[in-house]
Amino acid sequence: MFDMMGMLGKVKDLQAKMKEAQESLGSIIETGEAGAGMVKATVNGKKQLLKIEIDEDLIKPEDREVLQDLIVAATNNAMENIEDKVKAHLQKATQGLVPNIPGMDLGGMFS
Repeated sequence: MFDMMGMLGKVKDLQAKMKEAQESLGSIIETGEAGAGMVKATVNGKKQLLKIEIDEDLIKPEDREVLQDLIVAATNNAMENIEDKVKAHLQKATQGLVPNIPGMDLGGMFS
């Protein structure tokens, strides 16, 4: 027999764990690089840009466009790198709470 109260309790547990996991995403940090490390961008699991580091050799007016391109590339690299960490963090936080129902893909919850 289906235990509706037990299922509702698990859903509440899942919601609480997901909220806690999402709030802690700010502590997951990743740095991306471009131009052989001359530009570095650091992001967190909330996909917020935290820091940009630029090698002093790049700070020349004539290299402005190159510098802009490297900043964009480093930031995009960091954002790509953080995706797997965020997904793993959320999956770990909710491990054992999400039922394994055949045909039901809950993978979208972690994106």
